[in-house]
Parts: sequence; structure tokens; C-alpha cells
Amino acid sequence: MKQLTELHAMVSKAVDELTFPAYPTDLYEPISYILSLGGKRLRPALLLMACDLFGGDVEKAIEPALAIEVFHNFTLMHDDIMDKAPLRRGKITVHEKWNANVAILSGDAMMVEANKFMMKVDDAILRRVMDVFNETATGVCEGQQIDMSFEQRNNVQIDEYVDMIRLKTAVLLGGTLKIGSIIGGATVGDAQLLYDFGVNLGIAFQLQDDILDVYGDPEKFGKQVGGDILSNKKTYLLIKALELAKDSQATELEKWLNLEEFTASDKVAAVTAIYDSLNIRNYAEDAMQTYAEMAFNALDQINLSEDRRQYLRQFADNLLVREY
Repeated sequence: MKQLTELHAMVSKAVDELTFPAYPTDLYEPISYILSLGGKRLRPALLLMACDLFGGDVEKAIEPALAIEVFHNFTLMHDDIMDKAPLRRGKITVHEKWNANVAILSGDAMMVEANKFMMKVDDAILRRVMDVFNETATGVCEGQQIDMSFEQRNNVQIDEYVDMIRLKTAVLLGGTLKIGSIIGGATVGDAQLLYDFGVNLGIAFQLQDDILDVYGDPEKFGKQVGGDILSNKKTYLLIKALELAKDSQATELEKWLNLEEFTASDKVAAVTAIYDSLNIRNYAEDAMQTYAEMAFNALDQINLSEDRRQYLRQFADNLLVREY
């Protein structure tokens, strides 16, 4: 078994060696630019890991791994336009550096490039792999649309929210693992179990992210704590608080959600106090644990040796044990 760090290095080398046509410059230069911004590149490394777990040749999985990385960055490029985000990984976003039209068209070209990379798998598994990839890509688009629709709604339910993060975030993790396992020679049943492991792990990870945004240590979390509160983002915590708050608590929460002028620290402190009084953190942590257990239940059924299952278990533990 190769270590994840080794697989990550293989991915980084392959990304760094990517070249695109020089003309038209405004179509291809933004692609090279966004890929050069780095990031964790976790998903393509996981595709290689899944292939390796089932005894496959990881060299045959590098181009599909590139497909996942290019696709992921395509979604980020378009998300940044929708979010009007000025920065991505500390650097100016594509639509700010060029313009929105360039970013849209370059993103479209990235989706085509991702398909071309994914098409390089062996013909014997091509249809299975492309079915998973296309279903995953559609899911991510559905999740993004549902997330945007939540901004206009005041009655979002917990099950709707979980379904949104499943589509927007978790299916890409599950689909990546499933594609890698297919390339590695996994059975249909084992590939599906690994998918279920990835999806449930992805949901647990996003729920943890919601918790960390309110209760994390900014030094360890790596970003501003309370950002979701300041933007009224409908996370698990806010939706649960809106569901449970009664009388004066409900009035106070609505006041902060509707207030247009406020001091950031005051709003974060006030909303966090409401969460604390309603025990929201415990509800969120219980939900996170439920999905983590579902992931581990799927993992336990995969036909792998115990040491290989333990490798995945350790990866999941590392992903879900970020410090508060």
C-alpha cells in the first residue's frame, strides 16, 4: 500500500506538468492559473488510494485523478462567480483577474478537459466509470443550485440541508473513491460500499465544518470563526436553532438575522449564546457522529483485508478529528 502523501505527490507532479494550448490565451490561461493555486488536492489522491486498495495499477488512475482535480477546480471557478468572491486560496479569483465571461467559458472548457481525461480509462470499464463521473457531476450542480435557493427561503428543514451537502460536497468524495475502486478492479458491490463510505464521511465532514465555524479555534481551523453567522448562512446549526427557538429566543435570533448594521463580534457572540442555550452544538455533533458511523458500517462490509480497512479507517479518523 502506498501512503497518501506519496499518492498526493504523484498528483501534484501530474498537475504541475499539465499543459494547455497557448491560443486563445484568455480561454486556457485561466485554467493554468486556477490549477496553479494549489489546494489540498485530496480528491485525486483518494482516487489513486482507492485504486491501490484493490490492488490496481495507480499509474492507470493518474489521468482519471486529473479529471477529478480539473472538474473540482471548474466548480470552484464557477462558484466564485456566483459568490462574487474576490479571492481563492489567498489569490485573486479568475473572474476578478479577467472577467466573468472569461471565467464562465474557461470553466466550460475545464469540464470538457475533465471528460477527456476520464475517457482515458480502459475500454472495458469506460461506461461504468463515465456513468459514475456524470452522475457525480450532475449531483454537484444540483447541490449548488439547492444551496443558492436556500438563500431565498426561511423554512429550510434539516433533511433538506443534509441532502444539499450530500450533493454539493459528499457525492464528489464518494464518486472519486468509487471510480478509483473500479479502476483497481473492485466488484460492483465493493465499489458501491466504498461510495457509501465516502458520501457519509463527506456529510460528517461538512457537519464538522459547520460546528468548527462557530466553535473552532481560528488558529487551528485556518479561517475566521463566525463567518457563517455573519452571513446568515443556513448551516445545520442555524436551521436547528430556528427549529428549536421559542418566544424570546426566537425573537432575539430573528432580530440578529434581520439586522443590517451591526458589530461583527456582537452578532457572533449573541447568536452563539442562543446556540449554547439551545444545546445546538450537541445536536450537530450527534448528527455528525451518526453519519460517521454510517460511513464506518459501510467500510466494515467491504471485501478488503483488515489492514487495508484500517488504512481507510485511519484516513477517516484524521479527516474528522480536527481540533476545536
